[in-house]
Amino acid sequence: MTPAYKAALEAAGVDVADALARFMGSEALLEKYLRRFPEDPNYQALCQALGAGDAAGAFTAAHTLKGVCANLSLTRLLDPLSRQVECLRAGDLAGAAALAPETAAAYEDLRGLLRRWEG
Repeated sequence: MTPAYKAALEAAGVDVADALARFMGSEALLEKYLRRFPEDPNYQALCQALGAGDAAGAFTAAHTLKGVCANLSLTRLLDPLSRQVECLRAGDLAGAAALAPETAAAYEDLRGLLRRWEG
């Protein structure tokens, strides 16, 4: 992992030091899972469930994605996602939907960064 890539990840709200601690210091392993993140289907599932008014489906997708984000220390995305999970846990579908733009912005920024640094 190059210093420039680490700096870009940090600037995008990834706690690289925390993630590396979780991955036993293995930069290669962390990079492997970061490369896989854009393929995770849970963000799309969350968007579809929110659009369909499916609170249970939205909760499942948001909660699963929250776990992925926590394991990868994707803190900028984890914050709005955690608030969405809490809204959905409380049965507040409208509140979760209101957070969707913030979650989308964080997700798209991160996904774009990861795509730019593929290879």
